[in-house]
Amino acid sequence: MDTRIALAALILLVMISSLACGPANVEPDEAPDPDPGVPAPKEPEAEADDPAQEEVPDDEEAGDEVPSFPDPGDVTDAFTVEDAFPGITFRQPLDLQHAPDGSGRLFVVEKGGRILVLDGPGATEAQVFLDITHLVDDSGFEMGLLGLAFHPGFEDNGYFYVNYTDDSDTVVARFAASGETADPETAHTVLRFDQPRRNHNGGQIAFGPDGYLYVATGDGGGSGDPLGHGQDRTTLHGNILRIDVDDTTPDHDYIIPADNPFHGNQEGYREEIYAYGLRNPWRFSFDPVTGHLWVADVGQDRVEEINLVEPGGNYGWNIMEGSLCFDPPEGCDPTGLQLPVYEYHHPLGRSITGGYVYRGRDLDLLEGAYVYGDYVTGLVWGLWYREGEELANHRLIDTGLRISSFGVDERGEIYLTAFDGHVYRITAP
Repeated sequence: MDTRIALAALILLVMISSLACGPANVEPDEAPDPDPGVPAPKEPEAEADDPAQEEVPDDEEAGDEVPSFPDPGDVTDAFTVEDAFPGITFRQPLDLQHAPDGSGRLFVVEKGGRILVLDGPGATEAQVFLDITHLVDDSGFEMGLLGLAFHPGFEDNGYFYVNYTDDSDTVVARFAASGETADPETAHTVLRFDQPRRNHNGGQIAFGPDGYLYVATGDGGGSGDPLGHGQDRTTLHGNILRIDVDDTTPDHDYIIPADNPFHGNQEGYREEIYAYGLRNPWRFSFDPVTGHLWVADVGQDRVEEINLVEPGGNYGWNIMEGSLCFDPPEGCDPTGLQLPVYEYHHPLGRSITGGYVYRGRDLDLLEGAYVYGDYVTGLVWGLWYREGEELANHRLIDTGLRISSFGVDERGEIYLTAFDGHVYRITAP
């Protein structure tokens, strides 16, 4: 009897101890930590009105303070532009780049086929760096010398790349610089493809953080994509391309990166394609902090759009124009299409000019903002974005300019080029 009483007392003691320590069985939503190296499942998002519970974005270092979006009153119409190079007039400038060589130099691309070099911010004179006007056909409004990108190893190899139109094709070519100038005779064609119409040529080129060359191509022109290129992955039109220019094959002066989304496909898709479904991507850029690829796509009649581009993404043209149906005009099927992260409708603007995420030092209020504008209205906006949160978009400046492009210098300060022949720097008055 004493033994049974002692055993019962022991069982009761164990049960009480278990209840004090919590349930013995772990429910699925209370799973223990995963094995090392296995990503933990994403926790449910916290309520938006509880800042203490906000998730820290992946691109923020642990312990860093996550900056809040600015108060609209602090940034709306709070900036201005000033002539970056007083006394210097350019011929239809449409790109500004800096070389990754620590020199601080700035390079201004002119539509007609020249690249001018300046010593840096505040320079009082410009020198011709490259003149290929004899190669370039700029007779169409969207034709000409459209893009410039310096090889990541430019300081050692002197290589840079340009994108231009001749009388029938788009050409991506490599040149070599020596000292302060480049020799036109060093031209080496890397990629060439036809342009069936005179507009929608894209033209931006840039090296990504992965060291590969990215190329923006338009849909080949004509109203409404008459050739159906936007959704045709067998053509190079209407895409962001991604190629490795540091190696070659017997047939090409580049190779296809093995992780390109259509590498090795059996459907006849062009393996150079990184993303597709674009109409006329007029300027793209990489955020040096997050690595995000921002692409501005010029609309047809109603919508200007901004996309955060991912590999293999279909950005909808010409099934959709932004978030609106285009073909058919009603009842289109958006399945599998990537909608813009942001868009604005006509007549607020009529031709978007893509820009850069501000990572400079002089304009604290713009930190992390994607700065972009509109060619027709001359407005400049800042778009603040964090995944999983409501974004914020505020007008920064009404410039009254025909904004052809944006650019950043070595310090991350932001400039714009305009078809009045000048280059401007965005400043706070």
